[in-house]
Amino acid sequence: MKLQLRFFALGCLLFVLWSAPALAQTTTYVISGRVTDAGTGAGIPFASIAVKGQTTGTTSDVDGKYALQIKRLADSLVVLSLGYGTRTYPIQAVQTQTIDAQLKPAATSLQEVRVYAKGGDPAYRVIREAVRRRDQFNSSKLSGYEYDSYTKIEGYINNFAQKRKNNRRGGPISRLLGRLPAITDENGKPAIPVFISETFSKFYARSNPEKAKEHVLKSHVTGVGVSDGGLIAQLTGASFQQYNFYRNALNVLQKDIPSPVGAQWETVYTFRMKDTVSLSNAVCYEIEFEPKRATDLAFAGTVWIDTLQMALAQVDARVDKRANINFVDELHIEQEWDMLASGVRFPTQTQVTIDTDEPAPRAPGALIRFFATSRNITENEPKSVGFYDPAVELADDFKSTDAAFWKSVRPDSLSPSEWQAMRVVDSVRNVPIIKVAGEIIKIGVLGYKPIDRLNIDLGPILYSYANNTVEGNRFRLGGRTNTGFSRRWLLDGYVAYGTLDRAFKYSAGIEYVLNRKPWTVIGVRRTYDLERVGVSADNIGNNSLFSAYSRFGTIRRPYFQEDNLAYFRRELGRGFTQTIALRNRTFEPLFPFAFQPQVRDNDQAIRTSYRITEFSTETRFAPDEIMLQNDNVRVSAGAIRKPIYTLRYTLGLRNVLGSDFTYQRVALTMKHSFRVGVLGRTFYTIGAGVIPSTVPYPLLYTPLGNESFFYVGNAYNLMNYFEFVCDRWATVQFEHNFAGLLFNRIPLLRQLKWRELVTAKVLAGSVSAGNLAMIPAADARGNPVEGFSSLTRTPYIEVGYGIDNIFKVLRVDAIHRLTYRDNVGRTGIPVTPFAIKVSGWLAF
Repeated sequence: MKLQLRFFALGCLLFVLWSAPALAQTTTYVISGRVTDAGTGAGIPFASIAVKGQTTGTTSDVDGKYALQIKRLADSLVVLSLGYGTRTYPIQAVQTQTIDAQLKPAATSLQEVRVYAKGGDPAYRVIREAVRRRDQFNSSKLSGYEYDSYTKIEGYINNFAQKRKNNRRGGPISRLLGRLPAITDENGKPAIPVFISETFSKFYARSNPEKAKEHVLKSHVTGVGVSDGGLIAQLTGASFQQYNFYRNALNVLQKDIPSPVGAQWETVYTFRMKDTVSLSNAVCYEIEFEPKRATDLAFAGTVWIDTLQMALAQVDARVDKRANINFVDELHIEQEWDMLASGVRFPTQTQVTIDTDEPAPRAPGALIRFFATSRNITENEPKSVGFYDPAVELADDFKSTDAAFWKSVRPDSLSPSEWQAMRVVDSVRNVPIIKVAGEIIKIGVLGYKPIDRLNIDLGPILYSYANNTVEGNRFRLGGRTNTGFSRRWLLDGYVAYGTLDRAFKYSAGIEYVLNRKPWTVIGVRRTYDLERVGVSADNIGNNSLFSAYSRFGTIRRPYFQEDNLAYFRRELGRGFTQTIALRNRTFEPLFPFAFQPQVRDNDQAIRTSYRITEFSTETRFAPDEIMLQNDNVRVSAGAIRKPIYTLRYTLGLRNVLGSDFTYQRVALTMKHSFRVGVLGRTFYTIGAGVIPSTVPYPLLYTPLGNESFFYVGNAYNLMNYFEFVCDRWATVQFEHNFAGLLFNRIPLLRQLKWRELVTAKVLAGSVSAGNLAMIPAADARGNPVEGFSSLTRTPYIEVGYGIDNIFKVLRVDAIHRLTYRDNVGRTGIPVTPFAIKVSGWLAF
């Protein structure tokens, strides 16, 4: 009995202790009054009134009156309004009191009153002040910061079970999907999970110089057509989930979307003050915004601005299908910002949802969710500049994880639907027809067919077959090893055979990874194959489609080349990549060709072939570029804001490995793109070079022509192959895409989502008298020799205009050749002064 009483007394005591704070807080204190202009006595609308040291606050009405209820007393009341000085008033220890505040105009009061009268809605005053203070709160202005990042990406196929018009059944794909394992989405409809990834990493950044680095510590990826590979782990990390609304524009899906608190806020958006609410630790203005023109590529939504600091607290922004983004029915970004110890605002949680539209009337759609958090933020402790290279780095054991680890790093536990999705996705990708679809996706994206048991990839598939006038039917079988074979050694090569020339061609290469940080490789390659003057890997670049196409049709000025190459490449940091190479190659023409060596040479005989040995160095500077690791190969994720510079120097070494010439070649190029506000985006490339030596014309600079029916970005599209040759040259290639600026305002064209563009390409150049004199009239047997054409003082110019995004994949360019319109030259092929060319790619 005594024991029971003791427990009863203890229970009563605990109840009193727990209840005392609650009883003490039942008293409500009321503070009311009016906020007025100290000079005129007029009420000040939408002034902020807050209790010092608390999150409680309110705003005055249109007459300046306010009423505030608080549970706990404080020592003072803070009153402020844009254009006025801040005042603090003491709070009395009474239950009801009146505090009238008189604010004195600040030095900028006249300017604020004038703008307010023009803008109308008080939201404009708040946004204007938030924009003015953005450098104060923008986290990118910190000298440095780092944080723990967790990202999760989910991909679903949806809208395959919805009813069609006239109660028509879904298409065959929809019926197939209806038989696959699925979950129920938030709308109560079936959705099939096809991709889920989780990535945990450490993210670092500094501002001067601007550098960022992500160290991917752990990653788990599962889905159709993908595996737990390093490339996917890097693409799903924090580096590609950076959304900072304090920037002028956000780059989303390769589009630059103006921020509502960026420099173009007043040009692009309209604003409306909705309410004042309490969020987390701040009282905030709730302001709605939308584009001035519904068809503009801009956000619509709500932004919450801290009433005391005029800083971002939360953003809810959407872009609907009226904007010109392919395959997207709606884009939705939700972001929360927290205050750091320094007072800077930092985006701590971001969720992006992309709901795609159906590519065809009876086809299913897709839903993609990105979720990212930032924790354990450290500010103003930047690392050394060299630390940030490479920009993305994988931990050696990034695949080694277990359920306990992910449970410890997830910001919240997974919902039942998310747990079900992670279980279902494995079932989906093991369905036979889905496994086949996944393999097709791999081949389409990578260009190779993996043979897992041999640890090799066959390909590239694109080069497997060609047909031309020299080789007839050309068949090629190629391959490369992958990381299953070795993480240090990369072997690749191919064998090709032509049914007409009955000649075998081949290539074999070995590359060894000396170091992964910094990335350092050494390699050798030997190739024997058919080439054509003016269309080679040196001037085609990375355009694999055009390279494959150049093997088809009539091949003029063909030659066989034996090419032996040794190279060393190292990433030096800060965007620098250095390559040093030694190359020995031959020129064995299959067309009438001859050259006569220089006068000072002892041997003046006319020759038809040669061998050269070259030492070359290439310095590439791309400070804004992110390099990713795809097995043993480095690939570029592109550069957004800063130019890419490339400097190449080549020195021909006579009498080294049988080389016939001494010569030099220097070339410099700059490639860049930038946004021009609402007018779209400009892309341009500037290049120049010189060969101050006398050499046969195949060693001079041959601008890349284009005789195909499709448009090639790095070629002169109305110039024939080998139409001009230069030993001094300068070039500018320009393209501006208006991103639908004009067509979006034409009612009949608006629904098509076409995008207008203009292009221009200019080439100036010349050939020295010495190089012209090397071409004899006839070869040693008296046969006529084919020479070449050169530019005069008039540059080559072509301009164009076009439309892209036709059916979301096609582009049509109308191109005019303005100079050398009657030029036939040594090629014997008439020029085309005007042409319409097509091209196509998937773009957002």
